[in-house]
Amino acid sequence: MKTVKLKKTAFNAMHHALGGKMVEFAGYEMPVQYKGVTHEHETVRNHVGVFDVSHMGEISIQGEGSLELIQKITANDASKLYPGKVQYSCMPNDIGGIVDDLLVYEISKNDYLLVVNASNIQKDLDWIKRHNSFGAEVINISDSISLLAVQGPESVNVLQKLTDINLKEMEYYTFTIGEVAHIPNALISATGYTGESGFEIYVENRYAAHLWDAIFEAGKGNGIEPIGLAARDTLRLEMGYCLYGNDINDYTSPLEAGLGWITKFTKDFIYSGFLRIQKEKGVPKKLVGFEIESKGIPRHGYEIWDHDNHIIGSVTSGTLSPTLKKGIGMGYVSIENTEPGSEIFINIRNKPVKATIVKTPFIKK
Repeated sequence: MKTVKLKKTAFNAMHHALGGKMVEFAGYEMPVQYKGVTHEHETVRNHVGVFDVSHMGEISIQGEGSLELIQKITANDASKLYPGKVQYSCMPNDIGGIVDDLLVYEISKNDYLLVVNASNIQKDLDWIKRHNSFGAEVINISDSISLLAVQGPESVNVLQKLTDINLKEMEYYTFTIGEVAHIPNALISATGYTGESGFEIYVENRYAAHLWDAIFEAGKGNGIEPIGLAARDTLRLEMGYCLYGNDINDYTSPLEAGLGWITKFTKDFIYSGFLRIQKEKGVPKKLVGFEIESKGIPRHGYEIWDHDNHIIGSVTSGTLSPTLKKGIGMGYVSIENTEPGSEIFINIRNKPVKATIVKTPFIKK
């Protein structure tokens, strides 16, 4: 059997030096944890943590027709963007599901950056090029970019030591390009996947090691620590954020997934007619959050039952919440079972474990 060689980010040596437990993720060798999931989770909630998310994909769309292309392939309204603004969006496919969810950055007029999920880079690139009838230039620049997410209540205090950019004045989902830790043309974005205040910093690969060292030096008095993928998952789940491949995929409608707020019918986009009809008629199932009060940890793929042990859905994401100290999860259930406060049952090892549907996020920030 042929062994697939894993890709490595520019921070790979740092992860090994710090004792990171390395695993395969989206074709990369990535740290799943360092000192433990709960410890790392609480570090981000209470102090500041640093994530290597360089495996994420970056696709540049430039030139005349770039906005028209983005408007066609994404559900959100990119005409609302302006230079320095970021937008969360998704790319609907032609069967009612989702190609990927992504961030759209407007760098300047006719110059956009799309940040996509690591496992979908080639898939997304092929999809975008397939629908590029507008003459826009589409380039995959993923392999030239390193990306760190600095997240937690102390993040602004740490990073402010490294830049003259007034980070406290940056609004959520905005970005600027400037100097960070003497690195020119760094893109610093007030975004993240944890529910905490924080930033994501994009630099050329040649500056990666310097950026890592500068951030950890600046954070010495702020409780800074490296954070792995496992805590990234528990943090995002406590906020009810969707994970592609779990909570959304090629067969889940954005309306079923609760992403109606990024599905704008003020414009036409791929398969918008179907989704418009779906909105008018209503969806047959919906993504909900739930909590388990007793012992039991829900996991992806577990069946969701009603009082009569009828299957009404399945778990898409689940964990033991480090903050709430209870099992939490998300899953799709039939529309008549989606009311907050409703009792459902999670099939854990062939035993019905009672759970309650709740509104997300699970923790209020």
